[in-house]
Amino acid sequence: MPHEDIHSASALMPATPATRARERQPYECFLKRAVDLLGSSILLCLLCPVFLAVALLVWMSEGPPIFYPRRVVGFGGEFNAYKFRTMRRNADAILAADPELRNAFTRDFKLKSDPRVTGAGAWLRKYSLDELPQLANVLKGQMSLVGPRMITAEELSKYGPYQELLLSVKPGLTGYWQIRGRQEVSYEERVRMDVQYITHWSLGLDLTILLKTPWRVIRGEGAY
Repeated sequence: MPHEDIHSASALMPATPATRARERQPYECFLKRAVDLLGSSILLCLLCPVFLAVALLVWMSEGPPIFYPRRVVGFGGEFNAYKFRTMRRNADAILAADPELRNAFTRDFKLKSDPRVTGAGAWLRKYSLDELPQLANVLKGQMSLVGPRMITAEELSKYGPYQELLLSVKPGLTGYWQIRGRQEVSYEERVRMDVQYITHWSLGLDLTILLKTPWRVIRGEGAY
């Protein structure tokens, strides 16, 4: 299926438990990893001034720590995906003290008006600047520049019969979900998009997503 048709496929072709990842040829795996290595290396060098500016902003707004290690699942097991810290230091206590807030978070694993997020953190999230440290995860081979969404172990149950499918590939710094709605779509649709990406993957689709990502980030739509 041409990569341009993947969005209509997600609406017209319900995924089934028998869904499998498209088998990748050795040269495709090599090229994808080569793009990850080259892209993450270049971006880490070019964005050094941005890293320093964001680190200073986090330090001035809330103090240390600068980075937050989010424990996530992926191909090969769990690992720490690093982000610039966007939440208050007592974020866990705030969530635990509010049953309604906790229930809302458990449903979607995201809060639109999250009282735990700092003012600077909200701005960093809007433009996805908090995700930049994950370029190091890409360089290490734990993530890919393009892939399904990065999720925690607690979220895995949301994928039902597609859990094994999700864990068969590396999560991405960006992906189909990020250019097609981000937080504005339901969790069920996020799952469907991830399944469709994995089963219809191609190098051309990755290139399309990479080319569209900067515009989505600059617009700052659908992120919180």
